[in-house]
Amino acid sequence: MQVKNLTRQTMLANSLEVADSGARRSKGLLGRQGLNPGEGLWILPCESVHTFGMQFSIDLVYLDRKLRIRKIRNSMPPWRISVCLSAHSVIELPVGTIRETQTSAGDTLEFSIALPSEIDRA
Repeated sequence: MQVKNLTRQTMLANSLEVADSGARRSKGLLGRQGLNPGEGLWILPCESVHTFGMQFSIDLVYLDRKLRIRKIRNSMPPWRISVCLSAHSVIELPVGTIRETQTSAGDTLEFSIALPSEIDRA
């Protein structure tokens, strides 16, 4: 999948994995060395994230059911917790993605299927 910020007309991720099962949500990004630019993980449903046991920092984008951004968190380091009780899901992204795309609370996102040729161009 890919996710675009419609408000800013910027691409947040063109290689977005979906974690929508209990086991996949629990594992999240644990065991990985990092995220490459353009990668991300969409966890749903989800209103809190922890980075216990992780080896790298991440950017977080919390969304409501209408795919509007409720909260952002830049560069959350390992061994932390972040919560947004009004969120329905969260996207975990490489550090710097929020800053580079000028993403902010109130923006609206759009999810779509990433075609192989779109991934190759990124």
